[in-house]
Amino acid sequence: MSLGGGHSTEGTNAGGIFVQFNQDCTSLVAGSSSGYHLFALTPDDGIEEIYASRSGQDTCLVDRLFSSSLVAIVTVSAPRKLIVCHYKKGTEICNYSYSNTILAVKLNRSRLIVCLEESLHIHNIRDMKILHTIRDTPPNPRGLCALSPCVDHCYVAYPGSSAVGEVQIFDAVHLNAKCVISAHDSPLAALAWSMCGRRLATASERGTVIRVFAVPERTRLYEFRRGVKRCVSIACLAFSACGAYLAATSNTETVHVFRLQEGATGAVGAGAVVGAGEEGSTGAGPAGAAEAGWIDWLSQAVSAGAGYLPAQVADVLTQGRAFAAARLPRPARRAVAAVTIVARTARLVVATSDGVVYVYSLDAQEGGECALLRTHRLLDAGTPAPIHSQEAAAGCSYAGALRGRLPDSMTESERAQELGAALAGSPPRGAFDLRDHRHFPPMRASPATPAAPAPAADQ
Repeated sequence: MSLGGGHSTEGTNAGGIFVQFNQDCTSLVAGSSSGYHLFALTPDDGIEEIYASRSGQDTCLVDRLFSSSLVAIVTVSAPRKLIVCHYKKGTEICNYSYSNTILAVKLNRSRLIVCLEESLHIHNIRDMKILHTIRDTPPNPRGLCALSPCVDHCYVAYPGSSAVGEVQIFDAVHLNAKCVISAHDSPLAALAWSMCGRRLATASERGTVIRVFAVPERTRLYEFRRGVKRCVSIACLAFSACGAYLAATSNTETVHVFRLQEGATGAVGAGAVVGAGEEGSTGAGPAGAAEAGWIDWLSQAVSAGAGYLPAQVADVLTQGRAFAAARLPRPARRAVAAVTIVARTARLVVATSDGVVYVYSLDAQEGGECALLRTHRLLDAGTPAPIHSQEAAAGCSYAGALRGRLPDSMTESERAQELGAALAGSPPRGAFDLRDHRHFPPMRASPATPAAPAPAADQ
């Protein structure tokens, strides 16, 4: 998950630290003036620092591939250079330089995407070779783009226009354009893919309406009205791993959570016309209980007679409202959110550019106001714990031989070996949870053992 689906060097360490969740929201990365840091979410609503580079290089972008050892970073001193590392071994696998500043880096298990202001570069993550370059994209100074976490639907979404909210969908496996979605009348501000790669959430610079589309069908599935405030800038959209919730952060203190459920308020008919009914000047949302109450009541009344009202009025009144909301204790310049499961209980986790992580409860049945459970300061999370794994132990001698060498001096075989080791997944860290089956190996019943014959009686 990213800052509005993309990153920019303007919005990183100049106003705090860079923060981002990994693709399945099980860990968090942070880039600071001292290097980059990796954190794990623990079953007790805690944050555990598992690695700190302490390189002294001001890191403005960092992304980790799921729970693997593969990390991609960009530093302030070299904003055009992408560095790919195996963090456990302390080795730099490769680096690439581009013609302009790198604004965003996206990874899944098949592809690595580098976003510049007017181009996108697609790498094969197995050997880091550039497979394709999308040139002459519309000006994209914020580096807004999103890569599906799912390799079966490996789509890249990026702005198709700098004037309106048009989304270009590109197939990063077959290397061809998939479709175009006319999502909003205003330029795009945020993009996010669901884990399955079949749903895309969008928001525009106007910041009042959030839409969810089916891809590649281009049908509008859901439409939500964020609130009543004007001049709101959406910073992040994030699906839960199960796909049932969508979180949105902005430049206000409120984080909204929308429920994606068939038949719920905000669900749009399968035949909805893509791009119809942009966010208007009249808005409603959870800013006030009384306002939300009468708007929700009116929405229900309108649903029965929407055909008798002007289309724009009906669209506004039938848009969904937030299922749940959390209020940050203090405003943050930027914030990213994740809806995840901790000990089989839903949690809303929000990380800010101030280096603070807030953990909220989320009532999966009733929604409503989310209660703040814990607050963590990332760079005060403690000394990184040593990493114990057979993979790390086996690679120590090899890493020692490669450490300090320039990536260009590696052979193709050495680079492939390093990439293969980095792509391997890591076991869950932190305290084991007896209630979570994922923390235990799979068990199967042993075949019944035949009973031993009774000993013969003494003669």
